[in-house]
Amino acid sequence: MDIKLTNKRAAFTLIELLVVIAIIAILAGMLLPALARAKIRAQSIQCMNNLRQLQMVFLIYPDDNQDRLTSSGYTSPVEDTAWVNGWEDFNGGNLDNTDPGTLTDPKRAKFAPYLQGIGVYKCPADRSSVMVGGKPVERIRSLSMGQQWAGPGDWLDPAGFQANTTSKKYRCYFKKAQIDSPAMRFVFLDEHPDGLNAGGFANMMVESAAAARIIDFPASSHGGAGGISFSDGHSEIRKWEDARTRAPVHYNNNLALNVGSANNPDMIWLSARTSALNK
Repeated sequence: MDIKLTNKRAAFTLIELLVVIAIIAILAGMLLPALARAKIRAQSIQCMNNLRQLQMVFLIYPDDNQDRLTSSGYTSPVEDTAWVNGWEDFNGGNLDNTDPGTLTDPKRAKFAPYLQGIGVYKCPADRSSVMVGGKPVERIRSLSMGQQWAGPGDWLDPAGFQANTTSKKYRCYFKKAQIDSPAMRFVFLDEHPDGLNAGGFANMMVESAAAARIIDFPASSHGGAGGISFSDGHSEIRKWEDARTRAPVHYNNNLALNVGSANNPDMIWLSARTSALNK
C-alpha cells in the first residue's frame, strides 16, 4: 500500500492577520497617550529643576553685590546689571541665538560667574532652532525674567505702558530687601518661542478685568502649561486656563504681542504675582 505524505505549511488567513493588526492598533492607541503624558511629566520636572537653579542664583547674587538685584536686560545694549545678554529671533546669522557667551561671559551676563551650564536656560519642551550652514541649531535660551526686577518696568502701568519710562505707580524691585510677599512675586518663566527676544518678560498690571492685556506671552509647552519661579525660591508648572494665553507655536516670531485680552484669568493671576502699588 502506497502512503502519500503531504507537507502543509501553517499560515495566517487574511482575517487572522487583520485581527492581529487591529489588536496592535488598539494597544498602540492605549499606550501612546500614556507615553505622551509621561514625556510631558518628565519635561515638566526638568523645567522646574532649571528654574530652581536660576532662582537660586537670583537670590545669591544680591548677597555678593550690596543687596542689588540683577535686571531683566530689557534694553539694547544690555544694561550693566542684566542677568543675560542678547536678543533672540529666528535669524541664523544672529549669534545671540546660538552663542553660549551671551550666557557664560561675565562681561555680558551677571549670572555667568555663578552658573556656567547653559542647559538650564532653556526649557526641555522648547524645540526652537535656527538654520546655520543649512543645519538646524537649537536656540540657547527660552526663559525670561519679569521686567519688574531692577526696572525699567515701563509696561507695568496701564495708563502709560507705552511711555517707555520706569513705572512710578507700581513697584520695581532694585534690592532684595525691597521684595514684598516673596511667594507672590514671580521672577522667571517660560516665554512663548515666537515672542522671545531680550531677557525680559513684559507684563501689565490688571486694574480692571475688562482692560486686561497680554504684552508678552508665556509658553504653554507642558500640555497647555508653563514653568514659573518665585522670589521665595519655589517653582511650579502653571496650567493656563484661557485659550487666548495658549497661543499656537510656529517658530517664526510672527506672534502679535501687546493685545487686548479682556477678563483673561491668566493675566489677572499673573498681574497679582508681578508687582504691587507704590505706597
